Amino acid sequence: METFFSFLAKRLDDCSSLLCVGLDPHPSDLPAPTADAARDFCLRLVKATAPYAAAFKPNAAFFELYGPEGWAALKDLIAAVQAESDRLGSMIPVILDAKRGDIASTAEAYARSAFECLGAHAITLSPYLGRDSIDPFLAWKEKGVFLLCKTSNPGAADLQDLLVTAGSENAVPLHVHIAQLAQAWNSGDNIGLVVGATQPDALVRLREAAPDLWFLVPGVGAQGGDLETALRSGLRTDGKGLLINVSRGISRAENPARAAAEMRDEIINILYSLKH
Repeated sequence: METFFSFLAKRLDDCSSLLCVGLDPHPSDLPAPTADAARDFCLRLVKATAPYAAAFKPNAAFFELYGPEGWAALKDLIAAVQAESDRLGSMIPVILDAKRGDIASTAEAYARSAFECLGAHAITLSPYLGRDSIDPFLAWKEKGVFLLCKTSNPGAADLQDLLVTAGSENAVPLHVHIAQLAQAWNSGDNIGLVVGATQPDALVRLREAAPDLWFLVPGVGAQGGDLETALRSGLRTDGKGLLINVSRGISRAENPARAAAEMRDEIINILYSLKH
């Protein structure tokens, strides 16, 4: 059976890229604070960068702030990625950056909203309510989830670095425990982790804790993460397993298509140097 990550692996082979293009229509980047402006801003990015993108990651918050019109714009955007995929003959996955986290029927409703109503292929989730908050999303066998694990924001250490024990285990940072749980839960090949590029030591620890999982890695560029260090620290032994998310470094570039192509080529060159 196909899974989100088998679709993603095919896309990587098609485009020779580990680049995930973040679609974050900050109001300050738009000509007007409207849902139409947010949609048009992102549509231009999709058309410019699709040949170089392994995935797209729209940030739900920048659409939700416009109410129902924003939600409709987000749905239009995801449909436009599908149309661009059809044009290129290669499915480009859409990861909805929504950071949902709830239980029972509420989680089921969030899953239906993301996967059925919007048509996203994967979603970011908070794991802090436990396995039963993840299960309603995992029930969608061909969809994927990325669990927040070690995020790139300065306050991440407030909780994510706390030492915890589970059973007879020695104490480990909470983010390592989350990775261990995700590795154990990943029986359907549909769980990944969000790990910031600003945390290279954590990338190394988490790759040891979760050798098989895909990592969605924000923080390269504007937030100070180094691309080569992130790749060196977090790649799997097969040379895959990382999606490098770049948002402002592409959306605010004078030529987004060229910026995406250069980032894709830089990734290829680093991967070549690591192999040789």
